Amino acid sequence: MPKKPSLAPAKPTLGTVLVVDDSRTIRKLVSMTMTGAGFEVVEAEDGSSALDRIREIGVPHLILLDVAMPGMDGYEVCRLVRRNPDTQKVPVIMLTGKDGFFDKIRGRLAGTNAYLSKPLQPDALLQAVRKHCPADRT
Repeated sequence: MPKKPSLAPAKPTLGTVLVVDDSRTIRKLVSMTMTGAGFEVVEAEDGSSALDRIREIGVPHLILLDVAMPGMDGYEVCRLVRRNPDTQKVPVIMLTGKDGFFDKIRGRLAGTNAYLSKPLQPDALLQAVRKHCPADRT
């Protein structure tokens, strides 16, 4: 008798993370880090695409967001996320090369939960993710 294919359930994830950065290299680095930590990752290359992806996939558990992108910057994306009742409580972590005092204040005013400077260190990224997106939110 032929063996039936296994219908084992898909491996559960810790949640969905939306990674938004205009740099393909940064998106891939962050995506590999997050996938390795047990998250499902969805990518977007700019602010407008990020909002489109949220409409397509539903509300993510966490958004990792670059600041400096063509078109809509990360600050504006964060403000729009905060204004939407469906996404206003989603943690947003800014990933940026702009790490001056006023840049960080601007991020806080936009509604970001954390602000990480590039170049990113995977351990620092995962520490911020664990702090702002605990596994029990999934």
